[in-house]
Amino acid sequence: MAPIGRTATARGTRAALAAAVLLPLTVAGPATAASAATAPQAAPQVAAQGIPAQAVPAQKKLPEGLYGTADPEFDGVWRQSLALLAQRSQQLRPAPAAVAFLTGQQCADGGFAAYRADVAKPCDEAAEDTNATAAAVQALSALGKERKAVDRGVAWLKEIQNEDGGWGFNPGGPTDANSTAVVVGALAAVGEEPEKTTAGGGSPYDALAALQLGCDAKKTERGAYAYQPEDDGALFPNDYATASAVLAGTGNGLGAGMAQGDAGGGKDEPAEAGACAEDPSPAEAADAGAAYLAQKLAAGDGHLPMTTGEGPDHNATAVAALALAAGGHRSAAREPYGWLERDKSTLAWSKENPAALATLILAADAVDADPSAFADGTDLVANLNATGPQPTAEKPATDPAASEESSDDDGGPGVVVWSLLAVGLAAGAGIGLLASARRKKRA
Repeated sequence: MAPIGRTATARGTRAALAAAVLLPLTVAGPATAASAATAPQAAPQVAAQGIPAQAVPAQKKLPEGLYGTADPEFDGVWRQSLALLAQRSQQLRPAPAAVAFLTGQQCADGGFAAYRADVAKPCDEAAEDTNATAAAVQALSALGKERKAVDRGVAWLKEIQNEDGGWGFNPGGPTDANSTAVVVGALAAVGEEPEKTTAGGGSPYDALAALQLGCDAKKTERGAYAYQPEDDGALFPNDYATASAVLAGTGNGLGAGMAQGDAGGGKDEPAEAGACAEDPSPAEAADAGAAYLAQKLAAGDGHLPMTTGEGPDHNATAVAALALAAGGHRSAAREPYGWLERDKSTLAWSKENPAALATLILAADAVDADPSAFADGTDLVANLNATGPQPTAEKPATDPAASEESSDDDGGPGVVVWSLLAVGLAAGAGIGLLASARRKKRA
């Protein structure tokens, strides 16, 4: 485990970045006052702060099949992927137009950018990103019939893996916990063993281990993950990065509850801090992270705060529920999900926001809750479907034609995915800030 030794200054640099950069295993992270100078206000970022997504100007003409009406420049592929995953978790078959939109966004080399307004034009390789690609791989894998697109996406992710075993947001970018975690989810979704996917001798779990606060950290911070190290190598706990990394450490992705609705193998173990291990296995590291999350959730009456302290972070809270359930901590996972139901601002945060609605549905599925009977009788599934083309229900298993079709789907990589694990939450990323940084780098 990496040492900490933070300073007051270190607490504000990477932390400010991470406040706007959240694992697209979920809704994009909030753009705060601290990051407003460098981060464009992408639709999911605004929604993450409790402002309805419809407050963000929509494009005059959106592509057919896309979910949501907000400008998709920074999150088109991300929100579409989460929407399809959430629908599959409810035994719904996404509309052909919705699937066609997602597959049509893939670049010639197999990667995905956040959004391509003109798919007839070649991709800017520097604009392709790991978060969009990994989320798309998970969604398309769950469909079971998009193997070519899935295989190309996985090949691209492996090709750009960093020497430390992790991934940054864009090809060649420094490793961060959020991006590495969502890629682990993609690898697991196709039946790959993340620990065997190496570059320069390092695996994804090695990269995540370097970002986890260890035995020399404060007791209240042990097990947490940093988004990235500070310039001096110090690590600062980031709750969203921790939830994402814990999910990855359990060998799961965004659809962790899709394995017969049984996240965590049906186990319900306390998320308690154990003996401090100097060289923990991925599972032990995930348990340490889960203990940190449970402790932090308890301190917040069931929710996680934004990194800047400006209110609750609904997205991180939902992903924490998903991660805890995936780790076999079912009772602990129900606490954050229960808070999301109780908190009146959850519905405002998720209103007409496909990524937020999908993340809530996936969290509900992981804790065996009914997303069609959310707070105040809200049907999250119906609300999600209303933001784009309507899916159809799966045909009954007794229908011979349906059985044959199901066999085709279930024999694909999607089944292995969800039987192993399935991230994600996935907002999603604070894609606006990263896109801005990318443009600066190219300039």
